[in-house]
Amino acid sequence: MVTAPDDLLWARGLHYEHEGTPALRDVCLSVRAGEIVSVTGPRGSGKSTLLGCLSGRLVPGRGEVWFDGLPVHTLTASARERLRRGRFGWIGSEPHLLPELTVWENTALPLLLSGAGRREARRRACEWLERLDVGDFARSRPGALVQAQRQRVAIARALAHSPSVVFADEPTARLHQGERAQVLRTLTTAARSHRITVVLASHDARVAGVADRSAVLVDGRRVGEDAPSGVPAGTTGPSAGPGPEGRTECSLSV
Repeated sequence: MVTAPDDLLWARGLHYEHEGTPALRDVCLSVRAGEIVSVTGPRGSGKSTLLGCLSGRLVPGRGEVWFDGLPVHTLTASARERLRRGRFGWIGSEPHLLPELTVWENTALPLLLSGAGRREARRRACEWLERLDVGDFARSRPGALVQAQRQRVAIARALAHSPSVVFADEPTARLHQGERAQVLRTLTTAARSHRITVVLASHDARVAGVADRSAVLVDGRRVGEDAPSGVPAGTTGPSAGPGPEGRTECSLSV
């Protein structure tokens, strides 16, 4: 497989099973540096499993995952953990903040775990909290915040250590409609301003609309061609033609 020079993350021929049930079947995907790519599809289509394999949280049964020249699929468990701590950020549908820590301490955890000094970690954490409009809660406990504010803190935590890629798995699933749009704007604006790559999984087509490109999964398979935001997969037009050599091969499930 030949990738474009700016492909930061790519996967080929991914297969994964949950207790004998296929979750991914021959899935391919490539993501360019600084790009926001959405992975959409109905519940149970394999979106979370794909993000798990791309981020090194899961090891595919077959297939390859490469990040910045590193074969993620063959790394040891400890090497994958170091990669996730240093180069990746993760946002789930629940913020999973530690209730005994303050908001800034929760945000600074990835920095502290990577060896940053407490003062520097606090400075960087508070900068991101301010950018995401929750700086006033830096000394509060998570229990003092509403759900949308806690999710903003989770976004700040995922961005604070300047990751190369943020994986967002249904990041607005627990939010009301108005809060969803606001949190998504917060995430995408922050990522674009710092050229952070985002892979965003959601079953909500409106959520996928914030992305540069959308890939669709159904029953663990890629369906249709990559489409720009808001354009249905399979649409023809100037932007729907084949990309660089090697991309067409991985734009459809085989």
